[in-house]
Amino acid sequence: MSTVLSRPTETFDAPRTGNAVLGKSVIVKGQILSREDLTIDGEVEGTIEMQEHRLTIGQSGKVRASVKAREVIVLGTLHGNVEIGERIDIRKEAKLVGDIRTARIVIEDGAYFKGNVDIVRAEVPKPAATTPAATTSTSGPRPQTPVTNSPAVTPLSTGPAMAAGAGEIKR
Repeated sequence: MSTVLSRPTETFDAPRTGNAVLGKSVIVKGQILSREDLTIDGEVEGTIEMQEHRLTIGQSGKVRASVKAREVIVLGTLHGNVEIGERIDIRKEAKLVGDIRTARIVIEDGAYFKGNVDIVRAEVPKPAATTPAATTSTSGPRPQTPVTNSPAVTPLSTGPAMAAGAGEIKR
């Protein structure tokens, strides 16, 4: 007597955490939208958007595209403007021509870069500023805010007046 075991077939869309690769012989012209990390060893011309993931341009990779990604590592050649959420790493044999907008940048000795760099800081949510006009209320008296002699609050003086310019004193 032989026993045959069968497994139920299950299909589900599990999130892919792998790394997609465009090989050396692949040429793409158009738009790439990726929901996973991507390594390019071939040629790409157009746009690349993967704002939640890492783009790696391999040593043989040649990219002529505008790029939006969380992180970019350049080992090959990239011609185009780049907008990175976290960090760009331009390695020693790499070539990048274009403007960069990022929070962090690393350019190794020997790398070629031509363009502008705009370092952006992650915005920290600021508490809502209250002004006397914004705090008017019809449901009772307005709370009083004590004034202290802090660096942000300076008393009026009868001495030299400060001009509107940065740090100039008029007498």
